[in-house]
Amino acid sequence: MTSTALDRQRPDGAQYVKIWFRFVPREGWLPYDTEGLWAVEVGPDVARVSNVPFLQDGVAEGDVVRFMTDPDGVRWATGRVEASGNCTVRVLPVPSGPLGRSAQAVHDRLAPFGLGGESFSEDLPLVALNVPADADFPRLKAVLVEGEAEGWWQFEEACVTAAWETA
Repeated sequence: MTSTALDRQRPDGAQYVKIWFRFVPREGWLPYDTEGLWAVEVGPDVARVSNVPFLQDGVAEGDVVRFMTDPDGVRWATGRVEASGNCTVRVLPVPSGPLGRSAQAVHDRLAPFGLGGESFSEDLPLVALNVPADADFPRLKAVLVEGEAEGWWQFEEACVTAAWETA
């Protein structure tokens, strides 16, 4: 696979590149050990992440990561060099709960918070959410905790800030 096969263009003309992350798969979770995230290069070996990770912990949309390019042209993340202040939260609706297996119902329930995000698949309605640095953290956390207690979903904090932790 070459880097050109992994690149795409943004509406503003900037070039997206795919940055790959390696990690140890979690037991009982999806069996992947890599995830590719779209990013925009901001230097010779650094890029700003442009989408929300489904699997990779410790990185959020807008973070700047360092990467190295292998002989095949694949860019591999080597670490985060600048945090955006955004958080990554993942929500998995409980199939037997009030929202069923609907990723859209999760998005709808959390729409008042202005979160961006993506859904993994129809088979696994995992929702990865980008929580902007200026979001109402206390209110959002309360809704997430309430939804989990009421059987709507399970959620995890995949990448959070000190502001999130203290909210």
